[in-house]
Amino acid sequence: MKWKRVLLCVMVFSLLGGSLLFADSVNEKIRVLINGKEASDGGYLIDGTTYVPVREAGGIARWDNSNKRVTVIKPNVHIFLFKGDTVFGNVNVGKLKFNVFSQVDSLTTDVTAVKVTITDPSGQVKDIQAQDLTTQKDNFWFRTYDFTYDFSRAGKYQVGFHIKENANSNYVLVAEKIITALND
Repeated sequence: MKWKRVLLCVMVFSLLGGSLLFADSVNEKIRVLINGKEASDGGYLIDGTTYVPVREAGGIARWDNSNKRVTVIKPNVHIFLFKGDTVFGNVNVGKLKFNVFSQVDSLTTDVTAVKVTITDPSGQVKDIQAQDLTTQKDNFWFRTYDFTYDFSRAGKYQVGFHIKENANSNYVLVAEKIITALND
């Protein structure tokens, strides 16, 4: 009688183990890099198709449960960097006074605010300027005030343009521009 229970347990655990191994091979967790940065949630490879969380790609992601549909809103944004009237991309290490000009088009939803940030090579984020929007348009321009920033070491600095859909939502990064700080 005891050996029948042992045999039954061995068979059940064998079936469970085999099922878990099969499920793992069909549903494989993978690393995802977006513009050279690893996505925090990664992705999945399922039956030869790659699936990535929509929020990882950037933009506003809306889930409509009744229609089982995801809508992603990511406007077209061009970022220009100005030192006085001169456009620039690379800088020397040290302090620099500049402003950021952003041209936004193809915005298909109302947003309540925009924000421009700069992130240093170690990941420290500093807000350059945020502003509430009073009128809604599908295209507009946003220029920050002159801003002095210390490019304290050589490396890549990211200027980010963010939008905020409503008062209860967080800012979402929709565009970035890289400034390379060089040693003299």
